[in-house]
Amino acid sequence: MTMTDFSTIQLEQDPRGFATLWLDRTDKNNAFNAAMIRELILALDEIEADKSLRFLLLRGRGKHFSAGADLAWMQQSAALDYNANLNDARELAELMYNLHHLKIPTLAVVQGAAFGGALGLVSCCDMAIGATDAQFCLSEVRIGLAPAVISPFVVQAIGERAARRYALTAERFDGERARELGLLAECYPPAELDAQVEAWVANLLLNSPQAMQASKDLLKEVASGALTPALRRYTENAIARIRVSAEGQEGLRAFLDKRKPSWQEPQA
Repeated sequence: MTMTDFSTIQLEQDPRGFATLWLDRTDKNNAFNAAMIRELILALDEIEADKSLRFLLLRGRGKHFSAGADLAWMQQSAALDYNANLNDARELAELMYNLHHLKIPTLAVVQGAAFGGALGLVSCCDMAIGATDAQFCLSEVRIGLAPAVISPFVVQAIGERAARRYALTAERFDGERARELGLLAECYPPAELDAQVEAWVANLLLNSPQAMQASKDLLKEVASGALTPALRRYTENAIARIRVSAEGQEGLRAFLDKRKPSWQEPQA
């Protein structure tokens, strides 16, 4: 089922309870411009408001995930003054932060190119998988720019040392290297990618939707690794809350009764 109509993206809802957000400018290799960024922000607002969704897939139609920024858009940006460029940057930051903070789990699926800001989108997702021959590049320094807005998310995804290397050299790296860096959780031969997406979907559908959201919140809170008394109290409260929640109770009862929990039943 297709949700709201957009011109540069597609938002589809699967009856099993998840959504796929497609970058859909195949004639431009899914390069993004101001219109696509705005539509992605609106789509994420719609996804956030839909309480029936368990998780989100982020994908690109056609040969490439996304070639990065659209050339025509970059030409327009070059003619803008500082304040207009700042407004553009704020829109891109809004997209990245909203994707990163989305309540439900997010999985990026990468084939072909993921250059510049597209690598930022992948970094903002909780998990990513891709083809072995996918190509990644922080290409900004080649054209006199810097990967500014996406940099916090890239550093979180691959670490500061690797981020320094690839942001400063603009080297391309493939799916296998992306897996070594931690940007991709797994990479697969291109012909197997769609089948592996289905396997990931089937696995995620085994999990309690509320528990996945609670775990995502929990891991954001503990990400710094500082073992403070406040963090200890937060984690104690987190497990107590989910144990007494409806899905927590159902999951425990199902485990003890040796049956499937309700969220694993066939979807209508």
